[in-house]
Amino acid sequence: MKIGVFDSGLGGLVITKAFINAMPEYDYFYYGDSAHLPYGDKTSGRILNYTLDAMRYMIANDCKIIIIACNTATSIALRYIQQRFIPSYAPDVKVLGVVIPTVEVAVENDSHSVGVIATSATIRSHIYRAELHKIVPDLNIEEIAAPELVPAIENNDFATAQEFVREYSRSFTACDSLILGCTHYPLLKNMFREALPKVRIVSQDELMSAKLKDYLLRHPEIENCLSRKSERCFKVSALNTHSQKVAANLFPDIPLVKA
Repeated sequence: MKIGVFDSGLGGLVITKAFINAMPEYDYFYYGDSAHLPYGDKTSGRILNYTLDAMRYMIANDCKIIIIACNTATSIALRYIQQRFIPSYAPDVKVLGVVIPTVEVAVENDSHSVGVIATSATIRSHIYRAELHKIVPDLNIEEIAAPELVPAIENNDFATAQEFVREYSRSFTACDSLILGCTHYPLLKNMFREALPKVRIVSQDELMSAKLKDYLLRHPEIENCLSRKSERCFKVSALNTHSQKVAANLFPDIPLVKA
């Protein structure tokens, strides 16, 4: 059985790379729903349906634990998947998201003000606000949607992305921490750190591997089922030359193939 990682596009490969670097012995299956990218501008109903289709596909490909690396899918679909879909469809499979591990890290250093930059759908859900306030009820939170960033990253247009990073960063100068609430955004973390040198940038590629390793230590019933052949399989719902180049930059030896 494999560790599965799901994202709406290729951003989740950054998280997958962090997992593999930290725990190379396991087998990994990555699925990116690039045919429907970006999720951030879709309705909640479409996001839920796309994510459910992805879960079915990944379960059929022997994923024992699935990390929904997509923040948008986590915010819209995770609760339904955990409470309604998985118990009836595949009760032995575990599905985790990225939001709660991220907010736990964001408030570690007694932050009084936390910023969140994410897709429109994630910001609209206010999931980060809700989870942050569960930990620190009086926390000041600044939420901003950045719909331009994912298309720029997926199109390899980092010059345009940097312009938007500088523009959005002006709203977070008073924050103690800034959550990069999209798995594409770690590719921009150095830009954010340059624009906000006094703000702690919380990037999910730097925290999720430790969180997953801790989860597996606490859940041997899952960890003992995972195969350890160091096999990797990366698939997407739509394939083009550009996506292959992006994936090759992260994983030169692992082909990206169409599902």
